[in-house]
Amino acid sequence: MPDNNTAPEVKSTQRVIKKYPNRRLYDTSTSTYVTLAEVKQLVMKGESVAVRDAKSGEDLTRSILLQIILEEEAGGAPMFSEAALANIIRFYGHAMQGFMGAYLEKNVQMFTEMQAKLAEQTPGLTPEMWSQFMNLQSPMMKGLMGNYMEQSQSMYQQMQEQMQKQTEQMLGAFGIKKR
Repeated sequence: MPDNNTAPEVKSTQRVIKKYPNRRLYDTSTSTYVTLAEVKQLVMKGESVAVRDAKSGEDLTRSILLQIILEEEAGGAPMFSEAALANIIRFYGHAMQGFMGAYLEKNVQMFTEMQAKLAEQTPGLTPEMWSQFMNLQSPMMKGLMGNYMEQSQSMYQQMQEQMQKQTEQMLGAFGIKKR
């Protein structure tokens, strides 16, 4: 009979990292202790990582990923402004929290896909060349960003329509009609 206290099984392609009470991280696929920076490198390489508490099997992946983000934000070049972070915090507990998470996730995915296409089209560019290219605001870049912005706006409109439909359904369930 299986033990109900164990964590759900993870895919074999997923790197499982165990976190011990002494805060050490153990990579089960290499049988070595790893640092938070090494976990970050696994993520940067596109590997799927799952972090589990060594004793309870509790999933700690989100906590570790947030810790990596916190360390990056505390470093020299933060990605988020204080205003952006404050706005994100304001969505917690708000009726839009679920929609905002999905909206951000889709936008980051679209941006990642756009970046991959751009990198595919210009394979020999160094980071310095990328920086210069981004600063030039070339017509190609304006076109890509325009497409990205159109997709983002479309997603936002879809989210608004979905919320309106759900609100109408909820009000309808209470017998309240929209005027």
